[in-house]
Amino acid sequence: MSVRLRVFHQLQVAHSALFRAADRRTRQAVGLTTSQFAVLFVLSQSDGQPISEIAKRLAMGKSSLTGLVDRMVERGLVARIASPRDGRVTNIHLEESGAQILARAKQETKHFNAALLAPFSDQEQLVIQRFLTHLVDHADEIINPSTAETGGYNETSDTA
Repeated sequence: MSVRLRVFHQLQVAHSALFRAADRRTRQAVGLTTSQFAVLFVLSQSDGQPISEIAKRLAMGKSSLTGLVDRMVERGLVARIASPRDGRVTNIHLEESGAQILARAKQETKHFNAALLAPFSDQEQLVIQRFLTHLVDHADEIINPSTAETGGYNETSDTA
């Protein structure tokens, strides 16, 4: 089977293996899952966001994220505060304890990134970055070409 025909499956398996290992490591090192880390990271970039915006930025379902945030509120990592502009909206805010754990978790991800990229040259690392950025930016049109401008992708292409 050609590499082109296995890429999607390999990405799926790699994602699963990588996040299982990262979850184990971040739980052990700082007591966070990778999903909790992601929420804290998003809030560190732009604090006080509603669940819907965080879910959008993390490509998560709102109901899954709500349960995750509930557990984070219980731990004192984040707080729910009514929006000053619209009392019907609750914004999620980073608490000091969440910021402290986030700082430690960022160190762990620096180690992950270094280990992930160590086998590759600088030029190969740039290609990997370009590939991953392309996937994020064009996932819908790659997977669902009939619902978006195809940009050269189609169902008969062997690049799946």
